[in-house]
Amino acid sequence: VMTVCLIAAAVFACAAMARWYLDRSSRRDSRHFHSLVELTAVWNRGAAFSLPIPRRVVELCSIPALLAALALGRRSRLGAGLMLGGGAANLYERRRHGRVYDYVRFPHAWGQWKRYVYNLADFAILLGAAALVLSRGRGGKSPRRP
Repeated sequence: VMTVCLIAAAVFACAAMARWYLDRSSRRDSRHFHSLVELTAVWNRGAAFSLPIPRRVVELCSIPALLAALALGRRSRLGAGLMLGGGAANLYERRRHGRVYDYVRFPHAWGQWKRYVYNLADFAILLGAAALVLSRGRGGKSPRRP
């Protein structure tokens, strides 16, 4: 549990620092990196993909999801820590600001994906979920150390 919590704390801190830095940036316009990634500030009041779900519902659903991520720490410490940290960061922003600060967009992604804007916490949740799914393919157990 300690490893999961340390990973979660690191993800939470990184997401908070990224939001703080980008929100206070002197340039409010979009910035491009190799035309693949665009940094653009968007405040998301809804749920994932700006779904129009009330904030209180999202917050109430987040708490059991965070507890489930913590419980999955036996399967993959890294996956659980990433999901817990990303989820906690988004929940904190939603509680503190009433919305989540998204800032990464992929303008050349396929289909509708190019219109969505993400944040570091979203990527942590996605990578954590992938790590948990992949760990299940290994029998769901981490190798034991001698």
